[in-house]
Amino acid sequence: MRYILFLSLLLLVSSCYQVERNCNDFKTGTFTSSITIDSISYISNFTRTSNLQIETFENKTDSSQVRWINDCEVVFKTINPKNMAERKDIHLKILTTTDSSYTFEYSYVGEAIKQKGIAYKESSVGSPDNYREQ
Repeated sequence: MRYILFLSLLLLVSSCYQVERNCNDFKTGTFTSSITIDSISYISNFTRTSNLQIETFENKTDSSQVRWINDCEVVFKTINPKNMAERKDIHLKILTTTDSSYTFEYSYVGEAIKQKGIAYKESSVGSPDNYREQ
């Protein structure tokens, strides 16, 4: 009986917990993001305005149109795609936020495979200046 009561109480407390997200703090600004795919860390830098994102990755710069679906989800459309992969829109969802960073997941629109990463606002203290590509 105690076990059922304890389990019920634990379930009640955990179901009321919601992660607080302050996504509006990250809609614009300059950021450094890090994702890991197959044990390799990839770093990119980008600046985002209300309707444009300019990203530098591996010494290549790309621009995308920004369309916010809601406060925490955005779709990116490459402005001048150079191949078929760049023609696919990217859906990004902010999962959690801190005062200086956010964790996110992203995928091509309509695809089930999602990648996760973290982005740091450049003006924040403790941004990952020591991250390097492996």
